[in-house]
This record gives sequence, C-alpha cells and structure tokens, in this order.
Amino acid sequence: MGNRDTQKAFEYHERTKHSYWSIRTDIHYLDWDNQPAPFKIYGDLEPIPLPSEVPETGAATLDVVAAPLEASGTRIPDLNVLAHILYYSAGITKTKRYPGGEIYFRAAACAGALYPIEVYVVCGDLPGLEAGVYHFSPRDFALRRLRGGDFRGVLVRATAGEPVIGQAPVTLVQTAISWRSSWKYRARAYRYHFWDDGMILANALAAAAAHRMPTRVVVGFVDDEVNHLLGIDGEREMSLTLLPLGHGSPAPSPPAEVPELRLETVPLSRSEVDYPLIREMHAASRLGSVQEVKSWREGVSERREEPCGDAASPLRPLAEDEWPRESLESVIRRRGSTRRFARKAIRWEELSTILDRATRGFPADFLPASRGHLNDLYLNVHAVEGLTAGVYFYCWRERALELLREGDVRQDSQYLCLEQALGGDSSVTIFYLADLSSILGRYGNRGYRAAQLEAGIIGGKLYLSAYALGRGATGLTFYDDDVTEFFSPHAEKKSAIFVTALGVPGKRPYL
Repeated sequence: MGNRDTQKAFEYHERTKHSYWSIRTDIHYLDWDNQPAPFKIYGDLEPIPLPSEVPETGAATLDVVAAPLEASGTRIPDLNVLAHILYYSAGITKTKRYPGGEIYFRAAACAGALYPIEVYVVCGDLPGLEAGVYHFSPRDFALRRLRGGDFRGVLVRATAGEPVIGQAPVTLVQTAISWRSSWKYRARAYRYHFWDDGMILANALAAAAAHRMPTRVVVGFVDDEVNHLLGIDGEREMSLTLLPLGHGSPAPSPPAEVPELRLETVPLSRSEVDYPLIREMHAASRLGSVQEVKSWREGVSERREEPCGDAASPLRPLAEDEWPRESLESVIRRRGSTRRFARKAIRWEELSTILDRATRGFPADFLPASRGHLNDLYLNVHAVEGLTAGVYFYCWRERALELLREGDVRQDSQYLCLEQALGGDSSVTIFYLADLSSILGRYGNRGYRAAQLEAGIIGGKLYLSAYALGRGATGLTFYDDDVTEFFSPHAEKKSAIFVTALGVPGKRPYL
C-alpha cells in the first residue's frame, strides 16, 4: 500500500505524543559525550568558497515575508545571489563561546539548536558557478562539488515534470540527518525535521522574494531518485523538500545513467542510536514512481473552510506607511528564539500585522493555486491591547479572529506547552492544529510531511514578522491530546502540530 496505508502515519503520531505522564515516566538523559556534530564534513572534497561579502538587498522584511512571486521572464541567480539566499536561510549568523566549546547559531530557528537540516545545490551553469550537484557547508561557507555536470533533468523526472523545477536554473534540496535531532528528541524528532526545514524555507522564500526570484516549495518527488542523486541513503539522511530558484533556464534531459556516489564523511559521533519509528514513518510516506507522484498531486484540492462567527474581529494591520523598514538581512542577523517574555502587552495592530504577513500563503505543490492551508490556528490571547483576553480561532478566509471564550488563560497555555513558562508569559500563544484524517485521506502519509512542514513555514514567517516589529517569538512543543481537548469542541478530532509564542522579550515580573 505504501503512501496510501495511512494507518502508519496515525500510528507514528500516536506513539510520539507527549502527555503529562509520558514525560515523567519515560525519562531520557542526554549523552553529552556522544552528542552529534552539527556539520556534515566531506573530508576529501575541496571547498569552493562562496563570496565572503554577501550582498544585501535592503528589502524591508514586512514587504518580502509575504510576497511569493509567480514565474515570469528570465531570472537567473548568479553566485552572489545564491550565496545570499544560502547565508540568510541556513548560514551561521552568530557564534557563542562557552568553557566546553562553541555553539554556532544559524539564520533560522531550530529545535534545540541541533540543526539536522542539510542543503544541497543542483544547478546548470550559473554566472560564477559551473553546473553540478553541490553540498552547502555553513561551517566554512563553501560549496563542495559532489557531481560535475547538469543533473537538473533528474529532478524534473523525479517530480513528474514539475514545471517550476523544469525552468529553474538552480534548485536547493533540503535533507535531514535524523541522528542530530533524535539524539535529544528520539522518535518524535521526525516531526521536528519538518519544523526545522520550514523555518529555513520561510527565510529562503523571503530572501528569494527580495531578489525577485520566483520559487515554489516542492514535496512531491520520487524519493529514491533524489536520494541517489545526492548520494544519501534515505534512512540515516533523507530528502525532505525541493526549492527551485529563478526561471527561464530549461533543464536538459536526465542522463541515461547516474553513477552511485561513494563519498566518505566524518562520523557525527562515536555511535548512533537507531529509532525505527522514524525510518518506518519516512518509508511509509515515500513516493516510489513518477506515477505515484502524479497520483499524489491529484489529491491537492481546496478544503472546506470552517465558517467564522458574525462577531469575529477582522484583522487590523498597520498601514504600510507605518511599517518598520528594517531590512530582511538585519532582522535575520539579530533574530533569536526568545528565552523570556516580560508579560507585557503588544497592540492589536501589531498582532494583526504579524498574522496578516504570516498567513498570506506561499507557493507549494501541496497547496491549491488559491493558496489554501492544512493547519488551523488557535490563539490564547494573554495581553493584546484592543483585544479581549481569551481563546480565539483564526478564520483564514475572512482574515479575522473569532472569540471562542473569554478569560485569563496564561496558566492553561503554560501547562499545554509542556509546562514551560514561555507559553504563559507571552502576549499570545498560537497553536497549530490539523485534521489529519482529512489530510491523510487526500494526500496519504505524504500529507503528514506536508502538514508539519507548513506549520514550520508559517512559524518561520511569524518569527520574521514579529522581529521586524521589535517583538520576540519562540517555537514550543506541547502535550498533544491536552491541546486538542482544551480547544474542543471547536477542535474536536484535530491533532496538535506546532506552537509559536509571541510577545515582548524581557525579564518576567515577580509574581
């Protein structure tokens, strides 16, 4: 049955849930001596340095965070543009030294700062870069050539002729090395792969928009073909998404044969712990042929929107002439996951602007052309000037918040977020829930990947928008079933997918 045997996704989701009792009875101690290295290192390949002076667009963050572009005309990135997009999506933006070593913080948020996502470049001849398949190394900000020649046709074939892939001069391929994340999060790490990838993609989408480069997130492809092209096994390291950049450079036909790569990499740690649930879930959501990819795409359709109540509050975003004009580059460089919220209020206009920018949609092969969505957003509003404290549902079509019930829900939010103070100290905490039965019915197990990924991208857009307004944000995990119960009956039969807390960074007041 493969992708259509959706019991596999339900089983994985059920077995990786957090509950009040699970985190108390299934305690996991971190083996710091076996912590995986944060970089993939090809010891025998020479680096091809990327430009050390990455050009800046100066584009205002709020202009580009919600500005997907349609393909039109010829747009071919040169090496400087490629370096910019790689740096501001997956590069190292700051380093923190401590007695035991260093932590390298990246451009996009990542669960536990473990950075399981790797980025590869598949391109034709670009100004400043020969056609080939490359691995991007944030460690020394360089590319390493895995294959010479134009292999873009392999991606065209693997995606069943996806038009944007076929015209893109370059495609970024995002993969996950599971051990980096499962070292801490064990089997639940598979969910985090897509959150982490989504955060990177949110930055990359904004950077591409700043350069006026059309793009599209592609999730439907023949897994084995893409894995083989990159020289990865599809289990220990697995392909997640494709992100074509630019337009107007038709890909050649794929070569008759793509030789196997046998490239040595430095071990991540002295030993790796296998989590069969991750391998099984990923295998269950693979697409094994071009025909499967075509059939999967046929499941992409509009979903029936839940009606919004008459008393819903329409978003009230700031007028564009009131937007802060801080550049995307500046916002990404200073962005970080907020570690403390000050329990202070933000304005309704600020929250409206953040939601408006983050939910304008993005081009993706798993979403209809009208920019639908898989996740529903529920908000616990704690301190927003101009909005009653309480529980809300976000109406995508009306772009409004429907009040479900009034009241102070800070303690509830903290409890739901694995009892982390950040969940209750924020100005607002946003919970993403999805109807997995409907999604898996339409997309098969691959829909599980898409739902988690969409949540990560929306979360990344919330990050960028909040920081552009001088506010803070952080992603959080949660008690799965308690989240659904808290938002029911409205959220009955939905599953918790992700959480983002927004607010004013600062010291928590004495209570």
